Amino acid sequence: MKQAKNTKKYLLVASTEAYSGKSATILGIAEQLQQQGLTISYAKPIGTEKATEVEADIHLIAEKLGLSADAVYSPVVFLSPETITQVISKNDTTNYPEKIQANLEQNTTDLVIIEGPGNLWEGGVFNLSVPEMANLIKAEVLLVASYQPLNLVDVLLKAKQDLAESLLGVIINDIPPTEMETVSNTLEPFLAEQGIEILGLIPRNELLRSISVREITSRLQAQVLCRSDRLDLMVESLAIGAMNVNSAMEYFRKRQNMAVVTGGDRADVQLAALESSTHCLILTGHVPPQPFVLSRAEDLEIPILSVNFDTLSTVEIVDNIFGKVSIKEPIKVQCIQQLMSEYFALDRLIEKLDLQIPVIT
Repeated sequence: MKQAKNTKKYLLVASTEAYSGKSATILGIAEQLQQQGLTISYAKPIGTEKATEVEADIHLIAEKLGLSADAVYSPVVFLSPETITQVISKNDTTNYPEKIQANLEQNTTDLVIIEGPGNLWEGGVFNLSVPEMANLIKAEVLLVASYQPLNLVDVLLKAKQDLAESLLGVIINDIPPTEMETVSNTLEPFLAEQGIEILGLIPRNELLRSISVREITSRLQAQVLCRSDRLDLMVESLAIGAMNVNSAMEYFRKRQNMAVVTGGDRADVQLAALESSTHCLILTGHVPPQPFVLSRAEDLEIPILSVNFDTLSTVEIVDNIFGKVSIKEPIKVQCIQQLMSEYFALDRLIEKLDLQIPVIT
């Protein structure tokens, strides 16, 4: 197989599992590198979601970084049952690694930042797993891993084994405040002894783990009953209003910026929720809220959603999207950039990539 020339600079941002924060990391790093005067391109060789969603994410990153069309590379293949079947049945004989090389060889920027698939091994059927891509284009790999107290060390040791010398360093994110000292004083030195350099220890941030009311509305295919102009509110937690109103009020007072799921017939709980730190009220049971509830929600600027799911299904759907860092909201982008500027060793990255910072005269 033809090997790419080693004159171009490639940083492959990969992760140990999906939704670890690759896109957020790329935004934070690229923005800092641009401030240093470096030119950046962005590539996502493998799409792991619907084509329209992937293109929307790519467009968002390009927009946030101010990238021109010729500095953005869309997927050459989408990971799906259909594409995998086509390859393993030999109906698709496309040489995808060659396609990626042909795309990237046209690049003229200082650095191409490549976003890897969901984990290190996805895309292997196309010969495009992260280790294969790194070897193909001689890319350095920055690995993003969410903090997991039980298996993080094993996962990183396995990643080091698979990536070998391609592994540039690791970012560990979503670290609870109570664990930061242990990670810094115990885990980081141990990993260094194994040849794994930590370039960033990112503390947990509730804003990054939150989801917008707009996203909840989309996932639940909900009807917005009021305050459709407030769907950009961010929800940090989920509460179920299934108890009596006194218990509900005590329960709600302990939570912040929540979405409350309750029956459409529970006007007492709905009002209690509206008087608490609620950013969204989600009603189940096909019962419309009382006019006075809608009126109060309008006054307090709190959206009310109506869904066709039962309470348990609604909770499962919403709960499943918490903690999956999305970069769609501008407030999250600002938060990411601030965290990366504070907790990421940019100078060390520049040194390891041997990037030449332009001299401004």
